Amino acid sequence: MSLSQTASANTGRIAARFGIWPPRFAWNPFRVIKRLMPRRLFGRSLIIIVAPMIILQGIVTAVFFDRHYRIVTATMTRGVANDVGYIVMLEERLPLGPERDRERQVAAKVFGYPAEFLPGQRLTRVVSTPATVLDRQLTYIFSSEIPAPATFDTQRFRDYVDLRVQLKDGVLRLLVPRERVTASNADIFILWMIGSSLVLIAVAGMFLRNQVKPIERLARAAERFGKGQSFTGFKPHGAQEIRLAAAAFMEMRERIERFVQQRTEMLAGISHDIKTPLTRMRLQLAIMKRDPDIVALEGDIAEMEHMLNEYLDFARGAGGETAADTDLATLAADAVADAGRAADARHRIMLTGIEPVHLTVRRNALKRCLGNLLDNAVKYGKLVQVQLYRNGSRVELAVDDNGPGIPQQRREEAFRPFHRLDEGRNLQAGGVGLGLAVARDIARAHGGDIRLEDSPLGGLRAVIWLPV
Repeated sequence: MSLSQTASANTGRIAARFGIWPPRFAWNPFRVIKRLMPRRLFGRSLIIIVAPMIILQGIVTAVFFDRHYRIVTATMTRGVANDVGYIVMLEERLPLGPERDRERQVAAKVFGYPAEFLPGQRLTRVVSTPATVLDRQLTYIFSSEIPAPATFDTQRFRDYVDLRVQLKDGVLRLLVPRERVTASNADIFILWMIGSSLVLIAVAGMFLRNQVKPIERLARAAERFGKGQSFTGFKPHGAQEIRLAAAAFMEMRERIERFVQQRTEMLAGISHDIKTPLTRMRLQLAIMKRDPDIVALEGDIAEMEHMLNEYLDFARGAGGETAADTDLATLAADAVADAGRAADARHRIMLTGIEPVHLTVRRNALKRCLGNLLDNAVKYGKLVQVQLYRNGSRVELAVDDNGPGIPQQRREEAFRPFHRLDEGRNLQAGGVGLGLAVARDIARAHGGDIRLEDSPLGGLRAVIWLPV
């Protein structure tokens, strides 16, 4: 290790010892900028267009305006200084009297500067204190062009500069029009720059909005497809790259739908072919003499039929059912009633905290999803509660029981197809390990999911959440 590395390591240990490492107020400017950036593509694209325009116009305006303002002001001020120098020469050449007053008024009329002579007064200051660009320019020009001491005030009058020049016998006061010493169109230039920028930004925003709309439509179509909802009238639109992405999405959707349909038809055919000999076996056993072996065989056949049905449900998922507006409260009540009748557990299942919620879903598929959770809860719990409520932008269906539950580190295993838990609670006892897998597949086909949590009843809580 080098000396610098050793010193750096020692510094880090000392800083950590005293609680100052890493720095408490350390921040990354790029991370701050990232947080301030808009989230939507339209906003970010608009910044890409607007930011260079603003920076460029700011630099051009600052450089051009400052240079233009200085040059024009200096040129105009020199002209005023020459005029004032001529008037001062007249004043110094003539003695006090009517002739001097007459010459002063003639010069003031010719140059357009209202003039006034203040006999016997003295200037209290020689030059003005520079405050603005105009003050600095006037100070420089008047001090270099007018030999006599002079002072001016640019703040007293809006349209005039109050200029005073020290003469041998008094003070000459001139009101110089402001437009004679500075460019009057500078503000108009800035307003034109800002106005043209706003027009260009508005035009760019309209064109950019038209380019972003096809991406938003594609995103909505993908979201509806992910939720298992049908959508019509979607066509590739926009720029060539967006059209290619939309065409690829449509082709992908067709392949997925074709694959799901083929898988469902194949498994349905297999199920039908296997059920046919099972039916013949059941009929043959029905006409045979009843004995324990016959009863056992009938149980095996029933279990095989149940397994086939679970296989088919898992492969079919939500099937070809069309999504429609559904009252989830009614759906939950029907699922609870069916589960209570199937397991003879009407008195053990309760509906609590049911909120009226309408959502576009595949009703039968979602009912099967909730039914699988209820079947597991009834098997391992003596008390089952079902709740339906909104949670922000989600709708949640919660199934609680007071059974043995599942350890937190093994809850994700319960969703694996054909997988059984060896310890604690076996959620698929008597089945093939597809109950929760089918339920999660249906929930995800609606754009949601299922999560397992600790139940307030002491057992397991299974929550189906769906986006609103």
